[in-house]
Amino acid sequence: MPPSKTSYVCLPCRASYKQPYEPAVRHEPHAPRRARVCPRCAGALIHVGSAFAAPPRRDRAAWRTLSVLLNAGVRFHKSCCGGPGYRPRTLFEVRERMTYAERAGMPYAKALTLPEVP
Repeated sequence: MPPSKTSYVCLPCRASYKQPYEPAVRHEPHAPRRARVCPRCAGALIHVGSAFAAPPRRDRAAWRTLSVLLNAGVRFHKSCCGGPGYRPRTLFEVRERMTYAERAGMPYAKALTLPEVP
């Protein structure tokens, strides 16, 4: 059975690629992964997870939102019960959750995955 594919993103190119996810050494699951390179710009690709759906390339606001999420450490991995859970889709939602994180003293990654801000 071939290895499953997962998504990788190049933020400067606003491009997403599906590639096999395999460790550097097959029998060591925690071995460092090989570096993935963007075919357009030769920059590093970011592993975002298998439950990722890329926004259209022309939607700059969505890619900016995605950039904030990825830089905060939020990824799109499937959970046991379905998809990755809540992820903000607009810059307004991102700003709202980041403001809450600063006021509550919470890590950005945790605040960005909250479905509702208290």
